[in-house]
Amino acid sequence: MLDVDYVRSLYPALTTGEYAGEVLFENAGGSAIPAPVLDAFVDFLSHYKVQPYASYAPSRRAGEAMDRGYRTIAELINADVDEITIGPSTTINTYVLSHALAASIRPGDEIVVTNQDHEANIGSWRRLVEAGAVVREWRVDPASGELAVDDLDALLGERTRLVCFTLCSNIVGSFQDVAAITARVREVGAMSVGDGVSFAPHRLVDVAASGLDFYLFSTYKTFAPHAGVMWGRRECLDRLEPQGHYFNRDLPHYRLNPAGPLHAEIGALGGLADYFDRLYGHHFTGAATLRDKAAAVYDLFAAHEGRLAARLLDYLGGRDDVRIIGRRDAGGGKRAATVAFTSNARPSRDIAVKLAERGFGVGSGHFYARRLVEALGIDPADGVVRISMVHYNTDDEVERLVAALDEIL
Repeated sequence: MLDVDYVRSLYPALTTGEYAGEVLFENAGGSAIPAPVLDAFVDFLSHYKVQPYASYAPSRRAGEAMDRGYRTIAELINADVDEITIGPSTTINTYVLSHALAASIRPGDEIVVTNQDHEANIGSWRRLVEAGAVVREWRVDPASGELAVDDLDALLGERTRLVCFTLCSNIVGSFQDVAAITARVREVGAMSVGDGVSFAPHRLVDVAASGLDFYLFSTYKTFAPHAGVMWGRRECLDRLEPQGHYFNRDLPHYRLNPAGPLHAEIGALGGLADYFDRLYGHHFTGAATLRDKAAAVYDLFAAHEGRLAARLLDYLGGRDDVRIIGRRDAGGGKRAATVAFTSNARPSRDIAVKLAERGFGVGSGHFYARRLVEALGIDPADGVVRISMVHYNTDDEVERLVAALDEIL
């Protein structure tokens, strides 16, 4: 089992920080950062915050740190390092990717988007109607918020160019059947874009085996500073119009990054390798690659988070004044520990405020998935209560949350 006490000992925010007594249950909005990643970040900012890749010593050191950051991300998701772009955010990366594809769109080409996603993976693609694209919407079940893979078949055809979907909704919390989706997309000769922002904190993707053509996620949701990772399958990247400076069009990390790289943030990502190395060494023995170490550790995360989610869902499911969004159980590894609900007793914002008064950090609202909230028949001005847990949350925190919710509701 995951040694949560050891995990938490690596997080200053949870142990010695000014707000160490607060319970962080809004991790889907941004996670805490462990000491190995913080150390790498502070080291960069303190000692070699200069333009990287020049010949003088601090610049060489900065370049080495950035190279390690790129390698770490590539190995974690099983990608070639030259297929990785790291930009300011996933929202910006998606926007840039849509512009890179716009040049190849012909009038009548079809793009499939869902109404379940965060707006970052919907809005940019919808704007391609300006290039002549036809946008088709893959819609959720209005009762559960779930997407049915079989519903995708009616939206695919010979004009389909692109299918954009989230691997895990930031409100519904269910994991999509990525293999089934991408197989259907490939059958019609289209490309797929997977938004992994709400997936990556809970599961480790293998992009090479996923069937995806593009995969994006945010590092500030995955225990590191704020940046956005964009991976593209090499043959698909070669078909894109570069978006960086014309003289960088052949440079892998720059051709799709008009903003330029975030030096210190990328350098800090190498600290994730140290984090997983320490967690692996504490729980396991024997040599392994970084990818294999992270996979073993993520299995511990999944089991621990599943137990936390099951306890909360069991409590909420026992109330007749609560509507749980998505699956009502955490079994079978099909749900993240991201649980959203509404209550007949109180507005969502009121519940979040009352929980904050008791030391629980949770969120309320539509979380940029406004189309989903509207499809569920929920007023987006109030939205849902979202409790999002990750591997450093504890059983005791969930028990205290349940007691507080029982009092508030």
